[in-house]
Amino acid sequence: MQDQPAGQPVVKYKRVVLKLSGEVLRGGKSGDPIDAGILEKVCAQVKEVHELGVQIGLVIGGGNIFRGLPGAQRGVDRTTGDYMGMLATVINGLALMDCLEKMGVNVRVQSAIPMNEIAEPFILRRAIRHLEKGRVVIFVAGTGNPYFSTDTTAALRASEMHADIIMKATKVDGIYDRDPKKFPDAVRYDEITFIDALRQRLNVMDSTAFSLCLDNNVPVLVFNLAESHIIKRAALGEKVGTLVRN
Repeated sequence: MQDQPAGQPVVKYKRVVLKLSGEVLRGGKSGDPIDAGILEKVCAQVKEVHELGVQIGLVIGGGNIFRGLPGAQRGVDRTTGDYMGMLATVINGLALMDCLEKMGVNVRVQSAIPMNEIAEPFILRRAIRHLEKGRVVIFVAGTGNPYFSTDTTAALRASEMHADIIMKATKVDGIYDRDPKKFPDAVRYDEITFIDALRQRLNVMDSTAFSLCLDNNVPVLVFNLAESHIIKRAALGEKVGTLVRN
């Protein structure tokens, strides 16, 4: 594993899969699918964690550009729509790569769909080697198959690479017993087991991703990306968001 830089605080998680929804890149007032200011803030947080010596595999969604399921509701064939969504993740991944590289971070993009001119193919051993060499690896094009979400991609890659945790960065500060937007008295969990989350039908991630994490003992930490230095704080083991574990 990549050595932690001398003098740095001790991190709790040495290899993480960071799951970002495409929506986090969308501009608020501008409405741009990829807001330059937001992109820079996200990449600054990734760089901050990378400088701690944490190995980062990053999975990005494509919902800021296109989602397969809503596309199907508008008349686009579901399989075609899912492939369109996969291509949207490639656009987002390249944007993250470009921004991170301009900040001095070494990055590799690996795609589940072959497109050799712009990304490496996903090869597990190569991905692990990149992480060990201190490179951020961005996984794009989902699993390469329709009907699977980028949550499932994150769960799959984390399981394959024996990641310590999936960090799911969202616009909510954790998991609640019910929708906090509708119920002001909703209670946020600091920690919950997979089984309890399943029993309560809490919206952690889709069922396929959830099952992968449960079966392969991959914990999931859900937090609000908008909070200051949140990824770094999570990597250092600070109590943030909601931890879902066995």
